[in-house]
Amino acid sequence: MKILVTGGCGFIGSHMVDRLLNDGHDVVVLDNCSTGRLENLEHQKENTQLTVHVCDIADYEIIEPYFKGVDRVFHIAALADIVPSIQEPLKYHRSNVDGTINVLEASRIHEIKHLIYAASSSCYGIPEVYPTPESTPIDPQYPYALTKYLGEEYVMHYHKIYQLPVTSMRFFNVYGPRSRTSGTYGAVFGVFLAQKLANKPYTIVGDGTQTRDYTYVTDVVDACVSASENEKSIGEIFNVGSNNHYSVNRLVELLGGEKIHIPKRPGEPDCTFADTTKIKDVIGWSPSVSFEKGVQNMIDNIDYWREAPVWDSNSIKDATKDWFKYLK
Repeated sequence: MKILVTGGCGFIGSHMVDRLLNDGHDVVVLDNCSTGRLENLEHQKENTQLTVHVCDIADYEIIEPYFKGVDRVFHIAALADIVPSIQEPLKYHRSNVDGTINVLEASRIHEIKHLIYAASSSCYGIPEVYPTPESTPIDPQYPYALTKYLGEEYVMHYHKIYQLPVTSMRFFNVYGPRSRTSGTYGAVFGVFLAQKLANKPYTIVGDGTQTRDYTYVTDVVDACVSASENEKSIGEIFNVGSNNHYSVNRLVELLGGEKIHIPKRPGEPDCTFADTTKIKDVIGWSPSVSFEKGVQNMIDNIDYWREAPVWDSNSIKDATKDWFKYLK
């Protein structure tokens, strides 16, 4: 097939491209490289089945022609992270909402056979039920979460009105090689691995007993591909998780090293834990990478984070001041 991947130079997107090329497909990548890196696909540069276009999904006239002749779309492109979404809500709306509408409209015009949307478990906010099912009330706590949910609403609306074949996948705490290494203070793995390389203590938020449903990136990719190949997934919303949850203290134990504690932050749940019953029942998907194996894979690829910023308690306090200011 001919498959288009938005955000294909990014963390999850580049792993998706690897999988699709390995499966024998022709792959078209759209990425503005604002957070993605062309280097993430450097190992595929001689692959004649891969075409990369550096462009912004928010520019409809530019991206629309690239959808011609495409069979499937994996829409992964988005701006992530909490603090910058608080500081620049319009920028996040343009990328995550307007960009998603553009992808949907181009997919509709060119009669795409199946679109997979990378949604976010952050839409649940601080849920009351664990493990958290797809029926849980939606309660975004910050603009990033809201824009990803609004994107999902548009995805499902296009299915309802235009019968566009779509599936929305709510990812839980994705980690793995190639996760972002620069820019705004963000996800725990990038922070901790850079600290490990610099022999600095890990900055643990709160007491470290909070748990996360850390889901390895190749499992996430496999879930998306499985959904795209199964007609039963059309029109559905699925959680994608690891079938477990793990404390930050356990992560530090696996990484090894000293630790310090920084203040707990508002708007963050004490636990994220996906109920994956639906995706297992409907399309028969389950994760396969254990947390211990996934963390070891990160350690084995730690050189990737050698140029990443090394955060400490003071720089984190400065970077997250708007978090504490607005998310009370």
